[in-house]
Order: sequence, then structure tokens, then C-alpha cells
Amino acid sequence: MVLPVAFFALFFAYPVAAIVARGLHVDGVWQFGRIGDVLAESGVRHVLWFTVWQALASTALTLLIALPGAYVFARFEFRGKQVLRAVVTVPFVLPTVVVGTAFLALLGRGGLLDELWGVRLDTTVWAILLAHVFFNYAVVVRTVGGLWSQLDPRQEEAARMLGASRFAAWRKVTLPALAPAVAAAALMVFLFTFTSFGVVQILGGPTFATLEVEIYRQTSEIFDLSTAAVLTLVQFAAVGAILAVHAWTVRRRETALRLVDASVTARRPRGAGQWALLAGVLGTVVLLVVLPLAVLVERSFGAPGFGYYEALTNDDGGIFLVAPIEAVGNSLRYALAATAIAVVIGGLAATALARRGAGRLVRGFDALLMLPLGVSAVTVGFGFLIALDEPPLDLRSSWILVPLAQALVGVPFVIRTMLPVLRAVDTRLREAAAVLGASPWRVWREVDLPLVRRALLIAAGFAFAVSLGEFGATVFIARPDNPTLPVAVARLLGRPGDLNYGQAMALSTILMVVCAVALLVLERLRVPSRAGATGEF
Repeated sequence: MVLPVAFFALFFAYPVAAIVARGLHVDGVWQFGRIGDVLAESGVRHVLWFTVWQALASTALTLLIALPGAYVFARFEFRGKQVLRAVVTVPFVLPTVVVGTAFLALLGRGGLLDELWGVRLDTTVWAILLAHVFFNYAVVVRTVGGLWSQLDPRQEEAARMLGASRFAAWRKVTLPALAPAVAAAALMVFLFTFTSFGVVQILGGPTFATLEVEIYRQTSEIFDLSTAAVLTLVQFAAVGAILAVHAWTVRRRETALRLVDASVTARRPRGAGQWALLAGVLGTVVLLVVLPLAVLVERSFGAPGFGYYEALTNDDGGIFLVAPIEAVGNSLRYALAATAIAVVIGGLAATALARRGAGRLVRGFDALLMLPLGVSAVTVGFGFLIALDEPPLDLRSSWILVPLAQALVGVPFVIRTMLPVLRAVDTRLREAAAVLGASPWRVWREVDLPLVRRALLIAAGFAFAVSLGEFGATVFIARPDNPTLPVAVARLLGRPGDLNYGQAMALSTILMVVCAVALLVLERLRVPSRAGATGEF
């Protein structure tokens, strides 16, 4: 835990504490009375209520729509499965401003629904909820599906042989085993929707605002750091309470599970019911995921030929110091570095947290490591600029600053993806290997790694994806001569004109393709199964 603790303290707790202190510590005096003044405002209470309500509704709707998809990807084998799995993950790496723009083109004035049926959903909560499901669909599919694909189906089949119905066997055997993974996915979806910014700002209009939107407004438009600091503390309190409840409920449900190689659990659908389920999931993916992505591609070709793409290679000196296309290489380099950091930090933390003998201090740190998902990215970005500006932590001019900020968001995904699988490994396997003379490193390599390698690949894929699409903190620390793809897209969207809008859509399409190719490569990457490593377990 030493390295994860140091990483969390230096690159999250210290910068956030610095920005909060800057807002509440004025002229050498702490202004704690400001907390009561801000919370007494009716507008702030309304923002807080809407933030919680829409996050709960978004989480429930995402689970309802995505859990059948998790089952299909875990248990069914069908043509194009790997490509489709990569496609459903693409929305998760798109900047939220791009997601909001894509749904505005579908649901807003002049959008697809408006043209076909004269229906507009922008400035309504339904547009926000649908965009959140689009954004978080992959979280449930990959987190829950990763564990579901490794559950031994013979346990459920045994319950069926003993007279249980299909639903009863699933409810009493499979669902309890999946509970930690479902809870982890629900937690991540809730945290992302709780801090939703771009989607709510674009689709909600002046009617709806989350805490994240209000913090941005207070910081960047009104320049009221004290109010922004109070709202950040409110986020801390709310997220801390949620994480505490999550940790308590999940610990009570943990059990050792019988895990098998995922390649032996998937099969072609059988019967009309399973084919209908597969068709329903494919239809949902087409309408909810593929259609908004198709809008992005269509808008990127709005100019004759490849006009918008050709314009990306030109530097007009107005927005960037370099040609916008250079953001592609910057994003890939930053994302690879951030993925390496997140896998090391998150893997170490998950390994420590998975031990049955871990004390309360270690288990409590599990909740703290999730805080970066529930704290305003605006606060983290400003905190980096304020705190990391003096030796020995003067990193403002260093390229590593961006990967560090991106890794903060990737680490929780690594932990939440690997932890349910690591905790499901029967400790007797490790003990037997140790009795036979294996060192701790060999026990990890010969016992744990064969069972968790799939979860490790999924975790690396998530870390890479969220690093590619991270925007909130990166926009404040990315240098003008080294912009990332999300920063470049946001800056282009912020300027008027069809050319800037078209270039933003072209860059978004490139980001989408880069992510899809990277995830497809990851899907095809397989560590060869070792005889007995999974089948005998």
C-alpha cells in the first residue's frame, strides 16, 4: 500500500486541499461560516437535489439496459462479438462535451427526431438520462461481464437439476456471486453521473445544473472560489458517505467463487428465447450507441470531400500553436503513460485490498481511492496548478503532469475491475502453493495471475480509454503546444463557425476510431491458457 498511498496523497489529496484552502482561508482567517451561508441558498439546495436525483435515475436506467448486454457478451458466442465489444466502449472515451453535442444533434432543434416526427427532447431530463446511459453502458458490460464470463455455469446447472427454475437458479446462485461486480459497476456509474458536466451543460440548458456545472460556473465565470470550495466539500461529504455504504455492503457479500476460463463458458445461443435476447441487445446497441456515433461521423463529412479532415493539418495560429492533428499523437503518448501508472498503482492497491486479513485502515483506503471519480475535475485541475508549482514538486512544465492527472481517474477503474475477481480466488489455492514451497511472487504468478489476467486486461483497457477521453482536469494543465484530443475538440467547439464545428467532429471521429482500434487489439490479445491453471480450479 505504500506506493498507492503516496500517489494518492501527493497527486490528489494535496492539490484538492490546496484549492479548498485558497477559497476558505482568506487573509489568514478560515471562513467556515461561509459553508452555512452557501448551503442556505435555495438555488444551491436545488442543484444538490437534482445532482443526486439524476445520478440515481441514471444509474438505475443504465443497469436495467446494460445488464442483459453483460450477459450476452459473457455467455454468448456470435460473429462480430469482439468488434461490437470495442464499439460499445467507444462512447466512454469521448469527451462529455462531444457526447452532449451528438445527442443534441439527435434530440435537439433540427435533430433526427425533430426532422422525422417533430419531437425535441433537449432541455429535458430524458435527454440527460439517455446520454448518461450511452456514456456508461460499457462500464456495466465490461465490469459485470468480465466476472460473469468466468463464473462456472455448472453451479447454476446443478441448481436446475435439483428442481429450481431458470430464474430461481439465476437469482439464488448467479446473482449473489455477481453482487460485488454489479455494486462496483453501479458505484462507478453513479460517481460519473454525480459529477456530470458536459452532458448536463449542453442538454440541460439553463433549467438543469449539477454540482460540477455549478462549481465550474462559480470558478470560471463568477470567480467566487469560496462558494466553489464549499460545493467541493459537499461533493466530498456525499461521495464519502456513498463509498462507506458501498464498502460495508460489499464486504458482507464477499465469498470465494469457482472461476473458470472465460473461453469455455461462451457458446452460441440456443432456442428462440436466447436468440430473441441477442437480437434485443443488438438492437439496443444500434439505437443507443451506434446511432449517436454515426451522427458524429456524418457531421465530420459535412464539407466537400475530406475538407474538415484536411483542415486539421493546418495551423492558423488562432487556437493552437500546432496543427490540431498533432493532438492524436499527444493523446496516445499520454494515455499509454497514464495506463502504465494506473495499472501499477491500482494493481498494487487491489492486491492489498483483496487479502482477507487486511485491517480496517487498508479497507478504509479502498473508499479514499475512489474519491477522484466523485470530486470535481475542475477542482483537481486548478489544484494541480496551485499546488505543484514549487520544488520539489514543480511539475507545471513537465510532460508527466497530464498522465498523472489522467491516471487519477484510471486507478479507481483498475481497482474496481480487479478487486471482485481477486477476492473471488479461493485462498486455499495460495496456501497450497505456499506449502509446496512457492515464494509469494511465484504464488502470484502461478495462481493469481492465470485467474485474473482477463480482469487485468479489462482494467488496462478501461484505464487507457478514460485517459484518452479525460477532459476536466487536462484542459487546465495541457500546454498549448501539446493539446490532447478532448482539449482540442472542446476548444474547436467553443469557437463559432462551421469549419471549427466540422473540425471538432472530425477530431471526435478520429478519437472514436483510435479507441475502437486500441480496444479491438486488446480484445484479441489473449494470454495462452496453461493446462490446469483454470480448468482444475
